[in-house]
Amino acid sequence: MKFMKKALAATMALTLTLSLAACGGQKTAETNDTPDAETRTEYKVGIIQLMDHASLNQIADNIESRLDELGEELGVTFNYADYYQNGQGDSTLLNQIAADMVANEVDIIVPIATPSAMAAQAATEDNQIPIVFAAISDPVSAKLVDSMDAPGTNITGTSDELNTDAIMDLMFAVNPDCDYVGLLYNVSEDSSTVPIADAKAYLDAKGVKYIEKTGTTTDEILLAAQSLVSEGVDAVFTPTDNTVMNAELTIYETLAEAGIPHYCGADSFALNGAFCAYGVDYANLGRETADMIADILVNGADPAATPVKTFDNGLATVNTETCASLGLDLEEVKAAIEPLCTRVDEITTAQEFE
Repeated sequence: MKFMKKALAATMALTLTLSLAACGGQKTAETNDTPDAETRTEYKVGIIQLMDHASLNQIADNIESRLDELGEELGVTFNYADYYQNGQGDSTLLNQIAADMVANEVDIIVPIATPSAMAAQAATEDNQIPIVFAAISDPVSAKLVDSMDAPGTNITGTSDELNTDAIMDLMFAVNPDCDYVGLLYNVSEDSSTVPIADAKAYLDAKGVKYIEKTGTTTDEILLAAQSLVSEGVDAVFTPTDNTVMNAELTIYETLAEAGIPHYCGADSFALNGAFCAYGVDYANLGRETADMIADILVNGADPAATPVKTFDNGLATVNTETCASLGLDLEEVKAAIEPLCTRVDEITTAQEFE
């Protein structure tokens, strides 16, 4: 399915408008022009994914598989296959995708990650198509919702809000002598703004020196990582930053070979080579997002009054290969962090989750 998605996304980047227009010929099964929810047998679900990387792909896959399950249970079809689009990290393309989904009269838009959600929000200002976003770190600061408990408009969804202090606690449990921390992120990503501020406050309170290095492309992130190596930092922290996540397979060996552990805000970073990740379970987040989609489409739940769903942080993921490269003992690492987590998973380096 992932291969098909990527192939489709590449094609749609060139012929998006024509392809969606063709999809527009597929009508939702209805008994009249304005059916009640009970008369519907098919719902058009427009999924907008920001870009390809392991976490976002995992979320999309779990939304889709859960919608398939719910469709069988409820006797309806959630048609996402004809309306899935990937913005390839391009804001112009994201805006075009969102506009075309509105023109194509999808029943609901499901943007994955903050830039996708902001594009969907802008495109639905006049028509109020329901939006259920996935994995938005701070939907209030991004001005997607009025509050977490009462979104207020046509938008609600799931949040992967990060407990930055907990990651810092893990870092110092494993590296108690750490006195110089690198903060690696994309300064333009909303998902990084609050966690980086929280990390600075934590380190300031602890009296630990830190340095920031940023980038907006994979090449820039690689240069930033190399600069952190030259700086001689003891550890590196990255929140749920999509730009760094997209570059992790490129940078993890640079950091590991220098003996610098990389602590991150999602398990996909560890999958792609980072030493340790901590945060929410993205597979579960995807499934819970699908439940919200079904509740709005089939049961008529109001997005404006549906609280944004948050999740307990607590899943720590350690890359065993990188752990060995750093010269750390896996059992000692696990013993140090287990009291601070609800679960510790082990993983080896790969591009995608199986």
